[in-house]
Amino acid sequence: MQLNLHRLWIFMTVVECGGFSAAAQKLYLSQPSVSHQVRQLEQSLRTTLIDRSGARIRLTPEGEVMLEYAKRVFLLADEAVAAIRQVSGLQTGTLVAGGTTTVGTYLLPPLLAAFRDRHPGIEIGIQVGNAQQVERGLVDGEIGVAVLAGEPSAAQLVSEPILEDRLVLITQPGHKLASTGIAAGSSAARTAEPHELAGELFLIREPGSSTRELQEEALESWGLEAAGRTEIWGPETIKQAVAAGLGVSLLSEHCVEQELADGRLAAVAVSPVPKPRPIVLAHRRDRLLGPAEQAFIAMLRNVRSWPGINRLRSIS
Repeated sequence: MQLNLHRLWIFMTVVECGGFSAAAQKLYLSQPSVSHQVRQLEQSLRTTLIDRSGARIRLTPEGEVMLEYAKRVFLLADEAVAAIRQVSGLQTGTLVAGGTTTVGTYLLPPLLAAFRDRHPGIEIGIQVGNAQQVERGLVDGEIGVAVLAGEPSAAQLVSEPILEDRLVLITQPGHKLASTGIAAGSSAARTAEPHELAGELFLIREPGSSTRELQEEALESWGLEAAGRTEIWGPETIKQAVAAGLGVSLLSEHCVEQELADGRLAAVAVSPVPKPRPIVLAHRRDRLLGPAEQAFIAMLRNVRSWPGINRLRSIS
């Protein structure tokens, strides 16, 4: 039996889009055509891949197996293209880099801008998400290389540290503890004690975020496990909420650099200081990296410090 790769691609698109109609729109095909192609694939395999009995499609056990192999088939096809491009060097090609929310927002853009200056023929793309989303993108082959805050957990990934990042407690400038705060690049007049934070509402990241894990660890180390908290998605929303007086939060020191410099937020030193987390580059251990991905990784290994405000001073 010969597997029809066109039908396999349509099947994978139906699963990724969550239905036949959405897949048809993405593929610029009619819905009956998409349904027919998947049905033909099922008939060739003499099994059912998609259960259509409910309001939403779901994979059968056979469909789950086929989806995993389909991803591997098309990942291998991408690697074949990457291998061919190695012959032509870095004149053309594509680099899609992933980044966890903080890293992807505050570190990746200047790094990729520096990379494009060196290799103007390479098309650049960025995919940003929380740690779980970025790891899934790497494992599924949607992203070739990524920069993450914290070590990835997926066994298929290999990583190496390039920088460090630390969380700082941020408040409104007029907060009662702001006098103990730290301006960007300066030391605090004094260090606040954890008990002084009792009664504060802590704004924390969503589940799946590596920042969320460190926020929880910091509160535990301060004996504030029972402190009031509310979930807010993304660091930008949290910064706006803190500035508005909704609560306090722990965010990356680099995430709040600009706001601390211009006085929109204040940072408070608290003992013990939250432990730093590694910033790592990661990719699949079994993936053949293209020349653009290899060159980007080589550049990341030469990064010595985080970019400063509105500039990149860290690449040698």
